[in-house]
Amino acid sequence: MGRKKVALIGAGNIGGELAMLVARRELGDVVLLDIPEKEGVAKGKALDLMQAGAVDGYDAKILGTSNYDDIKGADVVIVTAGVPRKPGMSRDDLLSINLKIIRSVATNVKEKAPGAFVIVISNPLDAMVYTFKQISGFPKNRVVGMAGVLDTARYRTFLAEALNVSVEDIQAMVLGGHGDTMVPLISYTTVSGIPVTQLMDRETLDKIVARTRSGGAEIVNYLKTGSAYYAPAAAAAQMAEAIVLDKKRVLPCAAYLQGEYGLSGLYMGVPCKLGQTGLEGILEVQLTAEEKAALQKSADSVKQTMEAVKL
Repeated sequence: MGRKKVALIGAGNIGGELAMLVARRELGDVVLLDIPEKEGVAKGKALDLMQAGAVDGYDAKILGTSNYDDIKGADVVIVTAGVPRKPGMSRDDLLSINLKIIRSVATNVKEKAPGAFVIVISNPLDAMVYTFKQISGFPKNRVVGMAGVLDTARYRTFLAEALNVSVEDIQAMVLGGHGDTMVPLISYTTVSGIPVTQLMDRETLDKIVARTRSGGAEIVNYLKTGSAYYAPAAAAAQMAEAIVLDKKRVLPCAAYLQGEYGLSGLYMGVPCKLGQTGLEGILEVQLTAEEKAALQKSADSVKQTMEAVKL
């Protein structure tokens, strides 16, 4: 059996960190691709990571390139390409810029890696992953967006800090669009099985939910020159690992909905089972009336953005 091949489109901060995580976990050989003007960055990072492997003990070939021919045969493609957010910018502000980029990426992946499973990270996420699916023509089980895993990680982190407990003991899930209308499911949030509402008052919990929704902007405002990359890369790597190793993980991902949760024709964050065939199922869980209303509000927001990208 040959090694798996993971292609990363975009050699910026997220792409570089992803290359390290994929290599360290030995999920497969890595292709780090960027535009011709940034080929040197891709090649330099690839060489640096290969040398780090001699110290760290991972064994993976890492190639830096600007040639899409090098992604042929990729099992997983992770798309990070696009302009990052800057202070004062919303994810939607990036739409017109990143739309052109994602269309080009989708066209090339369709031609060079037609059998790949694709994870889109580029923002605005829900619109970008929808565009990728439309351009590529790939089935819904092979195109998902990374958002819920990251949003959930932020939610869990803030809860763990507030409760002074290990983040490992926080079980939670964030659904909906990747933006200000995301929906942390309070009814499914527990600490080692204990409902969070028994451990924290609602006012404090609501503040944590609000902070989760603006978690990306908080980091952008600190960094000044770009957006988060360690946590987004870790989230995408977890999704890729679930597919490559057929883990059957249940993770919140942006999936194409066809009636699930009463929604159709759009990408939204929902509980997904990821395995060797990609998206192996969407789990429909019971929501409270408040959560249902919030999810519908989030869907309405996503639809507004998607109207600008429909072909």
